[in-house]
Amino acid sequence: MQRLVQLALDLFGGAAPAEPPTAPASAPRARNSRPNAADAGGSIADGAINLVASDAAKPTPSPAPPVVKAPPVPLGTLLSPAIFRHPRASREVLLGDAVVAYALQRARRRTIGFTVGADGLAVRAPGWVSLAAVDAALQEKSAWILRKLGEAQDRQQRVDGARIAWGDGAVLPYLGEPLTVVLDPMHGFRGTGGALVEGPEGQRQLHIGLPRAASPAQVRDAVQAWLMRDARQRFTARLDHFAPLLGVRWSSLRLSSAQTRWGSARSDGSIRLNWRLLHYRPAVIDYVVAHELSHLRVMDHSPRFWDTVRSVVPDYADLRGRLRDEPAPPWD
Repeated sequence: MQRLVQLALDLFGGAAPAEPPTAPASAPRARNSRPNAADAGGSIADGAINLVASDAAKPTPSPAPPVVKAPPVPLGTLLSPAIFRHPRASREVLLGDAVVAYALQRARRRTIGFTVGADGLAVRAPGWVSLAAVDAALQEKSAWILRKLGEAQDRQQRVDGARIAWGDGAVLPYLGEPLTVVLDPMHGFRGTGGALVEGPEGQRQLHIGLPRAASPAQVRDAVQAWLMRDARQRFTARLDHFAPLLGVRWSSLRLSSAQTRWGSARSDGSIRLNWRLLHYRPAVIDYVVAHELSHLRVMDHSPRFWDTVRSVVPDYADLRGRLRDEPAPPWD
């Protein structure tokens, strides 16, 4: 029967009916639909077909604009220039990469003089010298000026870092070693005002007869009073030691609280020594004592004077440098 049907179809040019399609296991999908979240794990072929159909429907995107790189910024423009400003500055000049505001004073002199201190640069110039000439002189000495300004700034930073927080447990240098202040309201020590006591692990302590609630000013003044009494005893002993070695006689000792001067001597034998020398180790104190006693033989700083100092303190140059480079803590 099937052969008769096929023969009839062949004679009349008909096509065999297609078999009905078999339903897939999952729900049918529209040809032009995109896969939803559940279809994300579909085959690569399906994904490729969908991508092609989707891309064909989208307009061609315009090319991205080219990226233009900014020119590099010189390092010097990113860093702020160093600034040194004298509190009484009246003029300003650029020395190298640093702005220097200096104090200018007219004086009766023949040359231009420069002084660099804790405040900054001070310039003394004759009245007939033009401002342009002053600035030119500063440019000529710029390397020296900037070096000294940097050293003065570093020293001031060390001074600020050495400030003492006055109170129970305050620490200060004493004879080159740390000394801890202990407030002792029961006055459990011998002596007037305070006394040195050996603490744990051999650390030195200064016991002060004050209540623990004492104000910072009270603690500072009590410690200063004790140091001044100790300074007078120690300085007197060192004066008596060095005077015979130098062949001189000293007549009196006064304690000084000067901020920038460690000692002085007068021809009548009177000596002034700064009590804050107790912050330094004994060898430095000996240098200052010998320095002032040497002035009783030579009242200037000539080579003969330094030879006199060297005769009793051979390493005075190193000790002098330590006194200059190791600032004592401020007492303000």
